[in-house]
Amino acid sequence: MKNTLGHYQLITHRVDKNLQAGVVVDTLVYEASKLLGNPHLNSVMAIMDAWTACNKLLTQKAKAIRAKEIRPKGIELKKCKLSAPLMYPGDIYCAGANYSDHMQEMARVTGLPPGPNMKELGEMPWHFIKSSRSTIVGTNTKVKIPHYSKMLDWEIELAVVIGKTCSQVLAKDAMKYVAGYTIANDLSARDAMRRPKNPPSSPFHMDWIGQKCFDGACPLGPWIVPADQVSDPHQLAMKLWVNDELMQDSNTNKLIFNIAEQIEALSNRITLHPGDLVLTGTPSGVGLARKIFLKPGDHLKLWIEEVGELNHTMVA
Repeated sequence: MKNTLGHYQLITHRVDKNLQAGVVVDTLVYEASKLLGNPHLNSVMAIMDAWTACNKLLTQKAKAIRAKEIRPKGIELKKCKLSAPLMYPGDIYCAGANYSDHMQEMARVTGLPPGPNMKELGEMPWHFIKSSRSTIVGTNTKVKIPHYSKMLDWEIELAVVIGKTCSQVLAKDAMKYVAGYTIANDLSARDAMRRPKNPPSSPFHMDWIGQKCFDGACPLGPWIVPADQVSDPHQLAMKLWVNDELMQDSNTNKLIFNIAEQIEALSNRITLHPGDLVLTGTPSGVGLARKIFLKPGDHLKLWIEEVGELNHTMVA
């Protein structure tokens, strides 16, 4: 059985008027900078910049807390007002068309044969970039539906947090650059994805800003689970509910390009930095396939095995 004595989660929470990095051990939250003995390590982004050393020390501290060798002051997790764990990430890279069950689902919707996927055709993973400061919101947030959209969709995704500067790495080495994992909802305005006055053959036909980068378009959280605490990121159950109705029910074993392959492809075109996110794709069960879209008052619950649960509500 895997030793869990050193397990912890990283959060960002509001203390008075300030955001502060916290370390969750069981049901209590401890001030990260005090456990690390460095007042400058008071944000999760700062911790990411020194991830290897910080993770080693926080693992030791979590073990010592559980063994009652140290008794730092903590507060109840349920009393904390959580923000997104990374306020704010560097760059957000989002994989498209990267779950086999989602590709089969969309082939049925469009009336096309399933056909070979991009990996089978020898193609590279495909990513778009989602903006950071305006899109990132935390758990239990009220997310405003963009005024121009009547077809807002959900997409549960396993989000990978980069922990070391990463350039031109091979897939066999890529997982060494992963700090941890969190949950993202890649909210998508389906009726803003195309510019109808530009023909489909035009490079300006797609509107990635309108579809993917509106305010609150990337709920994230509730925390970051260090990578060394996750048994296998490619064997994690994942589920999304809208108003208690199960919509997405899949597993990361249906990824087409795995995490390492995505990092290899990205890092061979651009340097990845600590605190960057890679959203690895969404499985089947999206609203577009059902012709069901989000409306004011809808509550969403997203869960990924070994990672946690993210909740948020849609408002007008």
